[in-house]
Parts: sequence; structure tokens; C-alpha cells
Amino acid sequence: SRGVEVTASMLLFLSASLMLLLHSLSYVWIDILSGSPIGAIFFFYGFVLLWLAIPFESTQWVRNSFFYVMGRIIELVNPRCSCFTSKESPRPIPFMDVFVADGMCSLSKVFFDWGMLWHLASHHPNPVPASAHSIIIPSIFASWPYLVRARQCIIMHTVGVCKNDPKRYQHVLNAIKYSTSLFPLIVSAFQKTLDNEKAALLDKYLIILLFINSLYSLTWDIIMDWGMMQNPMAVAEYTSGQCAGHRINGKPETPMTCGQAVLRPKLRFGFLASVTILLTDAILRFSWTLRFFEKDLFPTNDAFILCTQFLEVFRRCIWNLLRVEWEHMKQTISKKKEGLSSFDEMVSLIGPSKSSHTLISAST
Repeated sequence: SRGVEVTASMLLFLSASLMLLLHSLSYVWIDILSGSPIGAIFFFYGFVLLWLAIPFESTQWVRNSFFYVMGRIIELVNPRCSCFTSKESPRPIPFMDVFVADGMCSLSKVFFDWGMLWHLASHHPNPVPASAHSIIIPSIFASWPYLVRARQCIIMHTVGVCKNDPKRYQHVLNAIKYSTSLFPLIVSAFQKTLDNEKAALLDKYLIILLFINSLYSLTWDIIMDWGMMQNPMAVAEYTSGQCAGHRINGKPETPMTCGQAVLRPKLRFGFLASVTILLTDAILRFSWTLRFFEKDLFPTNDAFILCTQFLEVFRRCIWNLLRVEWEHMKQTISKKKEGLSSFDEMVSLIGPSKSSHTLISAST
């Protein structure tokens, strides 16, 4: 029913069921019916769509979720303004659309596979010809989530210009971050059009681009998406003061560990869990380095790709925890700060810190 709450266990069960269904239908189509692999994929998608169309009460939540996600994806390509016929500023991007677009960025490889599937289907039953467009089309599909997210940043920068927001430049920096994800895709796609010897010459450039993207993204995760370590100097000063029993304006502070002072005074999941998420995210941001050990760790290239995709999905899941926590904190502060009568009340929302004003004003 529409009132059913979608839980993590329900989504995990659905994912496991779809994986099992994919393998079962592939076995039936290829091994029993002697069909082609591409036919097995379309058989799977057709079976799932038929299953969704049957109005079982137990699967109503799946249909509701499916239509909701489709609605959000359609909203991602909404122009949000008549840029050439109206002088009105574009509508701000709601957090939910930002959240969905960020999630799609972790599924870039899935979009690549969909582009390749469409390309294979267009040539079926003949093999795909060895040409540049055979890899360009799937690469465009893989780039789409990053282009959508960069476009959202540009729209928010335009909104900031209209509102004279002094921090509108942060949206430009965010758009640059997503653009750094496109350069490795371009180089990787170009490599596939070359022979092995020429492609190997571009590996060092690809590694540099991947490193820049991973480091830029990790820094943005910690400072902007999670609201942590926003002012290293202030954090260092406050941490030494806190450990020494520091007071602000002569008033005793609420007890807080040095770890909370370094990260963020308010940590919904606690210091240990927050640090674990941060370190895990940092490691998984560089999961692409597994390519150097692919032959030693994985039996096939498909196993390597599947493993890295699972790692990216896991990274995004734990990233979401701190991202939603920080967004909720910012929105709560934004709603309450106009009604607060003193700075001390404002500080109480996020915990005592010399850098409270930085936390309050941090943007997405």
C-alpha cells in the first residue's frame, strides 16, 4: 500500500531477488533455450516489467518507488527556467534532486552498460563494428549523470547570482569537481579505439586524472558534503583549547571530545562511526587502484568490474548517512536561526565551537 515504509532490509531483499532472477533467467534463455546473451538481458527486463505491471498488493511499494524514481529522473532534465524567453531566475534545485543525481553518479558504469546494450541491440545479430562510435555512445551514457549534476551546480550558481549570494562560487567549484570525472571517461574511451601499445601510452595520463578526481572528490566529501574540518586553523585552535578546558566568553562549554571538535560538534552517529565512514570513503574513493592488481585478485575482468561496482555502491550508501545528516542539520539551523535571540542559542544547535558561524553558513 501507499503507507508502507520502505526499509533497508526490503531494498536489500529486492536487490538479492533481482540478482538471483537475472542469473536464473539467463540460464534458462542461454543454456536451455539456446538464445543469445543479449536476448537474455531483454528477457530479464521484460519479465521484471511484467512483474511490476501485475497489481500484487505485496509489491505495491515497489511500483510506488519505481514511479517516484522515474519522476525524480524526469525532473533532473527539467529546464527549470525559460532561459531565452524570460528574465526570471531559475528555480533552486531541491535537495532530493541533488541526492538522486549524486546517486546516479555512482551508477555511471550501469549507464555505460545500458548504452552498450542499446548499441549491441542496434547491430544484432551482427557484431558491433570496431569503430569510434561503438565506444563513444556508451561513454556518453556513462557521462550523463555527471553532466546532470554539473548542470545543477550551474543553475544554483545562477540562483546565487540573482540573490547576490557571496558563496555562489562554491557551486562553480562543485561543477568543476564533476567535470574532473568526465576527463578519465574521455581518455578511457579514447584508449579503447587504439591498439594495445598506443593505449598503454595513455595510462599515466589516465592515472593522473583519476587521482585528481579522487582527491578533489574526497576533499569535497569531508568539507562540503559532510560539514567537517571546514576551517583547519580554527579546528586546531579550538581542539587545543577544548583539551585544556577552554571556555568561550567565560562560560563553561558542553562536554565534547577532541574528536568531535576536529570533525563536527554534532555527530548523530557518534565519533567512532563517523571516523569509520570517513576512512572507508577515503579508501574506496581510490578503489580504481585495484586495476593494478586485477590479474592477481580477480579471475576475470568481469569479476573485477562487478567487485568495483559493489564497492562504489557500498561507498555511496555510507556516504549518504553523513550527507543526509549534514543536510538535516543545515536545514534545521536555517529554519531556527531567525527566531533565536542570542548567539549562545545559535551555538547550541550545532554544539559549542569557535567556528560555529562557518558551520551555519556552509553551502551544499
